[in-house]
Amino acid sequence: MNTVKSYSRSNTVDLIISAMLIALVFVSTVLLNIKLPITANGGLVHLGTGMLFIASILFGPKKGAIAGAVGMGLFDLISGWTLWAPFTIVARGLQGYIVGKIAWSNGRNGNSYAFNLVATICSVPFMLAVYYICERVIFGSWVIPLASIPGNLIQNVVGMCVALPVCVVLKKVPIFK
Repeated sequence: MNTVKSYSRSNTVDLIISAMLIALVFVSTVLLNIKLPITANGGLVHLGTGMLFIASILFGPKKGAIAGAVGMGLFDLISGWTLWAPFTIVARGLQGYIVGKIAWSNGRNGNSYAFNLVATICSVPFMLAVYYICERVIFGSWVIPLASIPGNLIQNVVGMCVALPVCVVLKKVPIFK
């Protein structure tokens, strides 16, 4: 009987944490987003990428992937970017998983600043590739999607500049040690 209660309690806590991370990614994406004036498909800069990185570094690959995919996918659905939602779910889920997997590799659990930085940098080409292929399908051209790469790079750099210092501070909080 104790095993069932313990298992149920841990599942409930995991569900609550995942839901809170999804909400944090969603709200941080909605709260401040700036459409870049690069081209029509130049992209957005928002704090959701930073929150995705924070979720992945603090909670690992699964929760990071779920938070990024669902949080930013919901943003696309409610904000007029509905066509992009399926691609965002794939791109951001993959990005969150990669960041968490590298940051949590070999028992590090997101405690290494160097690996956290490497993790965020390594995730960027995968996100770029998914969106590039998506735009190739939507626009029917291999050239048009090139215009969105600078905006996506800016978005990821802003996310890194926000997330990495925040993670350093949060890792000092007893619950994350």
